[in-house]
Amino acid sequence: MAPFGEKARKYPGGFIDLSQGTPVDPTPQFIQDAFSSASNSPSYPVVAGTAALKDAIRKWSVENLGVTGDFDVLPTIGSKEFIALLPTFLQSKNVLYPKVAYPTYLVSAMMASAQATPVDIDAISWPKADLAWLNSPSNPTGQVQTDQELKACITWARKNQAILASDECYLSFSDDAKSILALANGDNTGLLAVLSLSKRSNLAGYRAGFVVGDSKLIDQIRQVRKHAGLMVPLPVQQAMITALSDEKHVKEQADRYRNRRQMLKQALLSKGFKIEYSQAGLYIWCTKGEDGYKTVDYFAELGILVTPGAFYGSDNYVRIALTATDENIKQVADRISR
Repeated sequence: MAPFGEKARKYPGGFIDLSQGTPVDPTPQFIQDAFSSASNSPSYPVVAGTAALKDAIRKWSVENLGVTGDFDVLPTIGSKEFIALLPTFLQSKNVLYPKVAYPTYLVSAMMASAQATPVDIDAISWPKADLAWLNSPSNPTGQVQTDQELKACITWARKNQAILASDECYLSFSDDAKSILALANGDNTGLLAVLSLSKRSNLAGYRAGFVVGDSKLIDQIRQVRKHAGLMVPLPVQQAMITALSDEKHVKEQADRYRNRRQMLKQALLSKGFKIEYSQAGLYIWCTKGEDGYKTVDYFAELGILVTPGAFYGSDNYVRIALTATDENIKQVADRISR
C-alpha cells in the first residue's frame, strides 16, 4: 500500500485516508466524564468485570440482542483481542471462516496452529470443524445474513457439536441484522456473540468489548483469561456501563454513517462502479470490474487511499471506509464526481 499512499499524499487538494475503519467522530462527552470520574483506580480489575458491568451487559443483551434462556457475559479488551485468541483458548484444531472476511479470523487460527478453511455463507456446504466464525453485518462487504442463513449455521453447529462464534460488532448499524442469540430459541449451547463499543460509541481508543453466550463456555474462557492478564481497566468498565445505558448516541452515529454512505454511493454509481451489499457496517464494497489494485491507484490519483479487496479475499473489489468527517466524505464524493 505504501506506493499508493505516497501518490495520494501528493494530491494538491489534500490527502484523505479511507483505508482504515478507525472512528473519527468524538467520544460522547457523557462517556468521557464517566471514564474520568473512575480514574482513581489503584486496584487490579477482575477478569470477569464488576457486578455493575455484568448487569449492564446482561440487560443490554436482553433488550438489544434478544437473547433468552441461560447465558453469561464477559468483558474483553475490544473485540479484536478476543477474536484473535479464541482458537487458542479453545485449543481448536479446525476453524472455518468466511471466504471474504476480516483477516483476523484466519490469523487467529494460524496463531493456534489450527487448520483454517474459508467457507461460503451457506452452512449446508460446510465441512466438519470445532469452531466456525460468522460476521454479520460483514467487514468488508456490509452484507447482512438472513435469519434462514443464520439458523442453518446454528443447525450445523448443533449437528457437529461445534462452537459457533458470531462477530457482531456492526450490529448497531443495521435495521435488519440479528444476533445468532436471538435465533437460538433460548438454547445458547456452543454459541458466542462478540460485540464491541469501538464503532457504536466511538470508543476504539478505550478498547471496550464483550462476549455473550454459552455460560459453560464463557466460564471455561474466563478461567484461561485469568492467567493471561486479560483484564479490562476499571475506568473503561465504568465508561462501558455508561455507554450501554444510552442508545440515543448510537442512533446518531448510525445516522452519520448512513448519510456518508449515501453521499459516496451516489458519486460512485455515477462513475460506473458496481456496489455489492454495503447496506450496513462502516464500508462500501465496490468494483470497477478490474483488478482491485488498479482501482486503488485510480483513487490515489484523486488523493484518496482505499483498501484492495485482495486483503479480504476478493481480487476485483475495493473497500472504502466511511470513517472520515462529513467534510472529507463530501470532498471524496466531489473528487469522484469531477
